[in-house]
Amino acid sequence: QVQLVESGGGSVQPGGSLRLSCAASGTIFSINVMGWYRQAPGKQRDMVALITSGGIANYVDSLKGRFTISRDDAKNTVYLQMDSLKPEDTAVYYCNAQIRTVRWSSSYNNYWGQGTQVTVSS
Repeated sequence: QVQLVESGGGSVQPGGSLRLSCAASGTIFSINVMGWYRQAPGKQRDMVALITSGGIANYVDSLKGRFTISRDDAKNTVYLQMDSLKPEDTAVYYCNAQIRTVRWSSSYNNYWGQGTQVTVSS
């Protein structure tokens, strides 16, 4: 069984920063792509950023320059540094990971965290 546990959410004023963390635990043989998504009230869940096992990062265009994704494979953890936060960044942020849980298999399963609330307000 694999779990993804997010932390680091909270309330911040516009212009502030937050750093989200997401740690994967359980039977893990390798992790492929890890990412962050967010869902604002009444809206669909959208991709924020992805990072490959080789460390290549991709961002939604509107967030480039403000958000930075990184990962620590020794800790099975992905991070999202969020700077210059705006009220429109308010959402529940979810981490996602493609994880191989069977030693002799080449298949990866998709896992989600439970979400962490980020609120940007003055």
